[in-house]
Parts: sequence; C-alpha cells; structure tokens
Amino acid sequence: MLFKVEIEDIDDIDWEYFWKKKIKEKSDKGARKNWDKAAPKYAKLNQKDNYTERLFDNLILDNEDSLLDIGSGEGSVSIPLSKKVKKVTAVDSSEKMLELLNKKSDEQGISNIETINMDITDVNVDNIGHHDIVLASRSINFIKEMEELLYNLNDVANKYVFITLFGPNNWRMEKEFFKYMNREYIENPSYIIILNLLKEMGIYANVLNLDVGPIRTYKDIDEAMVNGKWKLDNFTLDEQDQLREFLKTSLKVDPQTGKLTNPLDKPDWVLIWWKKVEDL
Repeated sequence: MLFKVEIEDIDDIDWEYFWKKKIKEKSDKGARKNWDKAAPKYAKLNQKDNYTERLFDNLILDNEDSLLDIGSGEGSVSIPLSKKVKKVTAVDSSEKMLELLNKKSDEQGISNIETINMDITDVNVDNIGHHDIVLASRSINFIKEMEELLYNLNDVANKYVFITLFGPNNWRMEKEFFKYMNREYIENPSYIIILNLLKEMGIYANVLNLDVGPIRTYKDIDEAMVNGKWKLDNFTLDEQDQLREFLKTSLKVDPQTGKLTNPLDKPDWVLIWWKKVEDL
C-alpha cells in the first residue's frame, strides 16, 4: 500500500536519503562492473561522439592550472586536457585502466600526467592535496555516499568543480529492452537530486545539458551486443538471446551510412559545475 506524505517545505526533503535509496535499488539489480576486466577493450567499446568536445567547450581552464581527473579511466579526458593545463593528476580505482593511460601518455610523449590508483570515495585533501580544477567526468553516477564526496571535491578544488551525470534520456533503448522482456526497469537516480543536494549543502551550482551526439551506429548486431552499456555479464544466456532479437527488430539500416541505428540510442549527459565555496 502506498502512503502519501505531505511536505510543506521543500527544504525538509532529505535529498541524500533519496539518492542512496535510488542507488541501492539500482545496485541490487546488477553486479558492479569489473573495470580491470573491461580495461583492454574499453576504448573499443566507447562509441565515438562529441562528448569530450562539448565538455571541453564548457570547462573554465587556464594553462597554469593543476587539474584532478577523478575516475580517469584510460585517459579519454586526462590526455587531451594535459595539453590545456600545467599538470593533470588522474585518479582511478582500476590499475589496468591506469596502465593504459600511462602507455598512451608515453606513446604521445606526454610528461605532465601523474596517475594514482585510488578509489573515488577515498579522494580528499589529506590523500590528494589541492588542485585548481576538480573534474569527475562520467565517473560518479553510482556513488552511494554522494554528499561526503561532493564536500571533498569542493574542499580539494582551488577554483572550480565540474561533474557530469546521466541526462534523463541516456537510457531510452535500455528501457525499451526491459519492456520487451517484461521486466521492471529501475531508473537511474536523477541529476536533479544532486542539484538539490548541493543547494542543501550551500552550493548553488550551474547546470547544462551537453547535447551530446550523434546517434550511436553499429556495423552489425554483434557490435551492438558488445556495446558496454548492455553489461552482458548481468544477463543470463536466455536474456542475451532476447537482447539479440530485440536489437534485430529495433535497429534499422541507415540508407546513407549502411550502419544500424535507432533514434533512441543517443548519449545524454548533464554538466554540473560551481566555483569553490569556502567554509562549507
């Protein structure tokens, strides 16, 4: 039975509670991704889009800045940003991802990136020091203790904090697939919760939909199947067969490119940023 609770003042809402509740619902439905295992094929799984271009267009950087890239992965953001700032510190919990980042840096003759193997939730001033810019790019969507993390990001930053989170339309294809299987789809927690949590903390942040594109395309069904977003490890063999059949019916050939595509299959990312707030 559902009960309605009347809230007279929006400031009475415990936004961290709702974030944790959504994260628990989501995590209960699937295993956490093994990034060390995913590392060797991660770059290949990443569909080419203009995410980094749109992100970089909206960062506030100076060539003398130090930048902390939290959840850097294999360096898709750290490496190009190393050419725009004085130093990049790349933090990731996956040793394999950092090995790839270091290998790419060496190949490109980049010497101003430092890598640190550390869990995102352990990032704080004591462990990492201060950095002019703190960036968490596509890396904190499933962090449970979000309020503590946001405090630490603000504390570490000298100038600005930038984070990107799932936009409301990022998972439209997945929703359709779960409907196809007659399975309940657990929504990802909304970035709106984070905006309100920041306000509750005394941080009045800016927000922008990055309008990332284009629509994803695939050369065949096999390529669409192994796209990292499907997390095949969480599916039974029968569900993987259902996914293949779903993709056969939902993906159509683009007459101009000859590739498979669906208008719903488009990345959607939101950028939230704020100027460092003193004495929170």
